[in-house]
Amino acid sequence: MKRAIQWVATLIVLGAVAGGGIWLYRAAKVEAKADLPVASARRGEFQVIVRCRGELVSTRSAQLIAPVNVPGMVIAWQAPPNSEVKQGDVVVRFDSSAVQQTLLEQQAGLQQAQASLDQAVAQAKMTAEQDKVDLTAAQVEVERCKLEASKEEIVSRLQGEESKIDLGIAQEKLHVEEATVNLHQKSDASKIGSQTRLRDKAQQDIDVTKERIAKMEVHAPSSGVIIYLNNFSQGWMNAKPFHVGDQVWPGSGIAEIPDISTLAMKGKLEETDRGRITVGMDVRMQVDPFPEKTFPGKLIAISPLVEQTFDWPPSRNFRAVGGFGEKDNRLRPGMNGRLDIIIQRIPNAISIPANALFNRMGRPTVYVDGKDGWTPKEVEVLARNPDEVAIKGVEAGTRISLVEPDAQGKGDAKKGNAP
Repeated sequence: MKRAIQWVATLIVLGAVAGGGIWLYRAAKVEAKADLPVASARRGEFQVIVRCRGELVSTRSAQLIAPVNVPGMVIAWQAPPNSEVKQGDVVVRFDSSAVQQTLLEQQAGLQQAQASLDQAVAQAKMTAEQDKVDLTAAQVEVERCKLEASKEEIVSRLQGEESKIDLGIAQEKLHVEEATVNLHQKSDASKIGSQTRLRDKAQQDIDVTKERIAKMEVHAPSSGVIIYLNNFSQGWMNAKPFHVGDQVWPGSGIAEIPDISTLAMKGKLEETDRGRITVGMDVRMQVDPFPEKTFPGKLIAISPLVEQTFDWPPSRNFRAVGGFGEKDNRLRPGMNGRLDIIIQRIPNAISIPANALFNRMGRPTVYVDGKDGWTPKEVEVLARNPDEVAIKGVEAGTRISLVEPDAQGKGDAKKGNAP
């Protein structure tokens, strides 16, 4: 009896140990199975895309040019970079203190020139009045001498000769007076003309200075976002966007105002993908600052030739331009983003993440969640995208591992129908 009790006790201990081992084994399998990242197969329309990276550009923009014939332009104020401006708004204001001082001096010079002109005109009037009096007196003297000379028949011969001599002298004085009047008229006209030219030149200088002062306020030629260009006055290595205090050369570009209503995504397209796309295809775009939003649109342009980039290493790519179907005031030129060109639509397709598809024995395989662990299952690939794959061979809602269980050393991957 004692020996039988010992055997029963031994069997109970062995059963408990075996049960505990089985429980630990199953718990380890469940834990390993739970540790693997999984995804579910999804049924729906699968969009085959060509993906490229790019940046936002404006198809219509206006450039802000520094005025010409305005020396010594130094930026005293400017609109904040990347701010919205409307047509006619002041964007850049140059320092006009020196020009204002010049204008005051020129206005003083104009007043002096006008005073000199007025003095010359008054002096000419006085001289003309005096010449008129002297000329009238000379004419009266000539007439008097003519009257005396006409008395020759009734007076003595000697008096007659004296009268003729006086008449000749009076006539000569009249000629001299007429020449003097003509000389005074010419001289006064010359002085008035000279003073007038000085006055007009002073007025022209003032007009030019006022025009320069007006040009020192640069207005926006169109509405958009202000983007300042680089100032290369300190060399290419030290080039920075224009800011307050910079000196600007006449006729140089200061800023660019792109029209944000014409923003488009311009991406780098690989040569192997050029033949797969055409203008008018649907596109979807994502901008890096706003990854939560997808912008629909159309492919509006493709570069006919490859373009050389200045990146390092240099590359040659086609350019694809996607237009936005809706506007968003948050978008700005230069923002980086992603352009997906939809080249095909597969309705009612099963899609899985791209990293859930593996190559097992040279065939595409997915790992399906089963009762006894992860079971490899062969599938047929219908289409591929960078982040998802359309397949045939599994049902919608099937749980699929995102990592290969054999490679992780976890789970109980069975051979299933894979060779």
